[in-house]
Amino acid sequence: MVDVGADPVTGKRKQVTRAFGTLREAKAEYARITNRRYDAALVPAHEVTVNEWLDQWLAWKSEDLEESTVYSYTLTLDRVRGQLGQIRLQELTEDHIEAWMQWALRGGRTRGGKVGTGLSVISVEMSLARLQEALNRAVKRRLVEVNVAQEVTIPRKVRKAERRTRALVPPWNVDEVHAFVGAIEDDRLCAPFLLSLMGLRPAEICGMRWADVDLERAMLTIANTRTLMGNKIVVEKDTKSLAGERELPLPDLVRGALTRFVAVQMSERRAAGERYEASGYVAVDELGGALNGRQLRERAYKVMHENALRRVCGRGTPRWRRRTAGM
Repeated sequence: MVDVGADPVTGKRKQVTRAFGTLREAKAEYARITNRRYDAALVPAHEVTVNEWLDQWLAWKSEDLEESTVYSYTLTLDRVRGQLGQIRLQELTEDHIEAWMQWALRGGRTRGGKVGTGLSVISVEMSLARLQEALNRAVKRRLVEVNVAQEVTIPRKVRKAERRTRALVPPWNVDEVHAFVGAIEDDRLCAPFLLSLMGLRPAEICGMRWADVDLERAMLTIANTRTLMGNKIVVEKDTKSLAGERELPLPDLVRGALTRFVAVQMSERRAAGERYEASGYVAVDELGGALNGRQLRERAYKVMHENALRRVCGRGTPRWRRRTAGM
């Protein structure tokens, strides 16, 4: 039996009783409980709310994160703030977080779909991960005794149920890839589409400059990306990792398309005169303005619709670039 402090409501002394098979086990548990009680005594009381702490944590994290990552963290934690943000950080409990998780899975969607429907398992997991990370920092800063989100996990039954109901869209087969290649043959953006079929991400295609393309050697360098945040803001940066920086050989089909695209852009520049924007990017509109990933995808959707092809390009990495047969 050991004292664990006073009840915060009644002020009465609280005791814990445990039974063990050996004296060694009892001593170890006694030490653990008393150490935890001592740690709790070192955490000063404060009025900081969950929202206020998340603001502080994001400001601290932003010093070491790219702008697009900070934006992603902000959106991810916004899912938590509405339900938990006004709770004092020291009063946040595991039950609060469990209740938020159940609410998020049942009806937590506020954007990107039908409002009031459940968020996906991966979306809830991402929010939990960021919250756990923020609370770990709060523990280190002695703002809270323990991370009450640490043991909260999405039930296995929920994961299995989502897998059963999720509609899986298989990537194009070889015939569909050939049909797409034939459909874009005379399209102005034929070259960027073929780069996608080589395995380049939309952000890499939109960030590529003609200086990165060596048509004589039939090689291209991936060193820059242009990412669209919130369908409004374009963020330009280097590749996500050192592995992302790479040099790739150009298949003859892609090399030929890029060569023709150079000629097309030169003609458009002469026609536009001073209105033309010499941005230096490969994927540009008729006036030389750089395209973003959303514009590239929308044009791809249009080609698919006009040629009765299955629409398999979604957010992020498009499935329509995963088959390269015939290039």
